[in-house]
Amino acid sequence: MSENARHPYIGFSSAAIHAGHKTDSSYAHLTPIYASSTYVYDTAEQGMKRFKGEEDGFIYSRWGGPNFSEAEEKIAALEAYQITTDGKPLELKAILHSSGMAAISTLVLGVLKPGDKLLTHYSLYGGTNELFYKILEPLGIEAVIVDLRDLNIAEEYIRKDKTIKMIYLETPANPTIQCVDIAAITTLAKGHGIKVAVDNTFSTPYLQQPFQFDVDFVLHSTTKFLNGHGTAIGGVLIGKDIELMKTRMEKTKRLLGGSSNPFDAFLLTQGMKTLEIRMERHCSNAERVAVFLNNHPMVTKVNYPGLASHKDHDVASKQMRHPGPMMSFELKGGLEEGKKFINNLKMCTRAVSLGTCDTLVSHPASMTHYGVPEVDRIKFGITNGLIRMSVGIENVEDIIRDLDQALS
Repeated sequence: MSENARHPYIGFSSAAIHAGHKTDSSYAHLTPIYASSTYVYDTAEQGMKRFKGEEDGFIYSRWGGPNFSEAEEKIAALEAYQITTDGKPLELKAILHSSGMAAISTLVLGVLKPGDKLLTHYSLYGGTNELFYKILEPLGIEAVIVDLRDLNIAEEYIRKDKTIKMIYLETPANPTIQCVDIAAITTLAKGHGIKVAVDNTFSTPYLQQPFQFDVDFVLHSTTKFLNGHGTAIGGVLIGKDIELMKTRMEKTKRLLGGSSNPFDAFLLTQGMKTLEIRMERHCSNAERVAVFLNNHPMVTKVNYPGLASHKDHDVASKQMRHPGPMMSFELKGGLEEGKKFINNLKMCTRAVSLGTCDTLVSHPASMTHYGVPEVDRIKFGITNGLIRMSVGIENVEDIIRDLDQALS
């Protein structure tokens, strides 16, 4: 990790702008896009040293490059921001991927083996759910899905099944916005030698830093709030066991082939520089929108941890700086009214994904979670009438006005 990434910046935005950046050899203000598939070396001996890891230097873009390194060090610095361990700044290692799904694949295949199980929570992102059941299960790695908000249930599963080797959390969860107590789950897991991984996509390190609670890994779909503009797909895996990340996890990423590319890494780096100011606006808008929806006669339920009525309000308040920009809600009339509502929108955008500057509205049951069996969706709280919203940074009065006319 560079000295910039270690620097104990006073402000989060300072780290977001400066961490990870190194002076370019041509003194370009921004790191140029290194559109090169391979890198040269001066001598055969130098090449040998690089392949053996005895000398720093880039070899091949599937393995890494300047654009990847800057994005990785910046993300690591943000997740470690002002966290200390044994009186020293926490050191993390980030590995950039081509997508969030690629990062999850590296995690589970790098840590687990056939016969192992992972314990996870209700209401996972649909792609994650399908990966666990359609790819990992046939390989002998089983996912056990329970409500991890109940610590008694979690402890019962862990005590009776010694093959559970990892706990995987999304908090807030997609799309029900359920929140799991990271500190409590991690304390329980550590007592049994179980690794803990947290998908922090919805919160970003600005709102929530799972490494504060001693987790082992954090993941992001960088496509979302970290990029912030919907311009590039990406994912990242961050870990605190530096040796493990540099060896087993890096090798797994390289061999699976889930590497990013220089252009997407460049866009991600630029997007992260405005993370704090974007999240502040996202969050303030979301708070207003949640109150509006909660008071609207056409809305039967709002899933937003900032509302005191949300089951996980206290947990979210304990571990998040703010409840965040994501919410979901149910309309009277279920799916048919939901379709009318989405079709009536004039400014808010009808699209999957999240974390862009504009407000995005989607229907999880038919979109992001269409591959999850209906019986499981309903059990997890992903009903046919659920609408998910990523609140953007437009003028909040315009957002509310559009929602109001669409509901009417």
